[in-house]
Amino acid sequence: MSLFIITGVPGTGKSSLCRALMEQYPFGLHLPVDDLREWVVSGIAHPVPAFTPETQRQFDLARQSAGQTAEIYHRAGFAVAIDDVLGPADLSTFGLSEQATNTLLWAELDVILERNRLRQNKHFDPLTLEPVIRMLHASQDREEFRRQGWKVVDTTRLTLEEAVRAVLQATENVD
Repeated sequence: MSLFIITGVPGTGKSSLCRALMEQYPFGLHLPVDDLREWVVSGIAHPVPAFTPETQRQFDLARQSAGQTAEIYHRAGFAVAIDDVLGPADLSTFGLSEQATNTLLWAELDVILERNRLRQNKHFDPLTLEPVIRMLHASQDREEFRRQGWKVVDTTRLTLEEAVRAVLQATENVD
């Protein structure tokens, strides 16, 4: 299976993992939902400092766009990884007709906060995400993700290469 949805709180390594994972295939596409949201030129509703109904609407639109784009590329022979912060029941917003490998990247909070402090790939101060990271991490129920069919990969002590291998092994167990 070469269609992936990768989720986790900010700082668990979603973007890095998706890029490295897609490099394992002859044709690979990484679709970060946040990047799709950034296409909004006027009226963008950021989730920080307040998550509003307009923020939700824009996330839903970005997820629908990611799902449609993923299916177009997947049908053309590309491996595809969608990268987003999701709850275990949020998959339907992508509107995918194909089965994806759904993976939650999880890590210990202190490791996530340190990774976030070291980020240099954001156009804003990543420290503004700390309260959101703490809230999302506290509310993330790994067992609920597992009950809903998600694979859970603990990236706390994994290198990027080890995390990619763990996701690929989870995929082999699905096929």
